[in-house]
Amino acid sequence: MAEHPHAALVRTGYDAFQRGDMDTLRGLMTGDCTHHVPGSHPLSGDFKGIDSIIDGYYSRLSSETGGSFRVALLNVFVDGRGHAVSTHRFTADRGGKHIDENGGIVFRIVGDKITDLDECVEDIDRTNAFWS
Repeated sequence: MAEHPHAALVRTGYDAFQRGDMDTLRGLMTGDCTHHVPGSHPLSGDFKGIDSIIDGYYSRLSSETGGSFRVALLNVFVDGRGHAVSTHRFTADRGGKHIDENGGIVFRIVGDKITDLDECVEDIDRTNAFWS
């Protein structure tokens, strides 16, 4: 049985992110896409527009961690109505601190493009401490 197109879209995104292929990521999202990042740290908030997401958030994940930020996709779930949920494990080192935590993203998909990403983390206090 073939994988649902929304699950394939999310998998393609995770693969591109891990490889640093921002051009592929740009092609998967709408121009007005928003990525919502939880917490109360310098990287939290709403990144509105594809340039803000790629250049403002994703590039900072790399620069703030000296390139050590890694994410491993664990699962993708779809509802067939424009929503997908991923679970992943992420690790990074920053300023003498290390994080190794589970997280997830709720994706909204219209047609074949991601329009919204709502990020969730396992321990928001630990995540805030790491990025602060």
